[in-house]
Amino acid sequence: MAVVQEERDRVLVVRIEREEKRNAIDRETTDGIEAALDRLDDDPGFLVGVITGTATVFSAGTDLNEPVSPATERGGEYGVIRRRRVKPLIAAVEGPAFGGGFEIVLASDLVVASTTARFALPESRRGLVASSGGLFRALRSLPVNVARELLLTGRELDVRRAHELGLVNRLTSPGGAVEAAIAMAGEICASSPVSVRETLRAIAAQQEADDDLGWSATAAAQETILASEDRVEGIAAFLERRPPRWQGR
Repeated sequence: MAVVQEERDRVLVVRIEREEKRNAIDRETTDGIEAALDRLDDDPGFLVGVITGTATVFSAGTDLNEPVSPATERGGEYGVIRRRRVKPLIAAVEGPAFGGGFEIVLASDLVVASTTARFALPESRRGLVASSGGLFRALRSLPVNVARELLLTGRELDVRRAHELGLVNRLTSPGGAVEAAIAMAGEICASSPVSVRETLRAIAAQQEADDDLGWSATAAAQETILASEDRVEGIAAFLERRPPRWQGR
């Protein structure tokens, strides 16, 4: 089973468990995330969700065996990226959160990470662009120049730096991210569910116009990428573990 659900009182923990594939997200995983987050949204017994990976990796993003990032009608990419949630979702990160994995983190409401966590948007090194919200959510969650550097170079962002910059809410020792996220969820559960819901809705309403612009710009970039020779070369080079030979077209 690619996704496991765990009930912790009024908190639903959603675990991506494909460690042999670095928790890369395929159709089965997407459907599992969708089912879990549908349950979180629809079951009044749950007030907060936590999404996490395994002890060594959060997620490497889209499984390269998939032609495009798998999506669902309600949640969008990976069942989470475009979801209109009414309950908070906390990302609990151990190990790498790269590409689409980082975009899941950026789509969450709060982030707890251990000192093993690493973040990156390496798409440019593969002839791609961050197509699941990273092109605009990185600029929202990080200083513009830091986000621009990550998007243009594909370099990693150290978790301590991410914490200093405000991307990570709480930093834990290795192995402690999930329990710290559950503790944070417990703090949210002490608040009025109506207040939490309406706060999330008010925040989302303020970001909606920016999101529409961000998705439009992403779609335009993706259209060019899909027709480019560099995309084919970038993916081939990655799979063959060699430096890409860019043609610039």
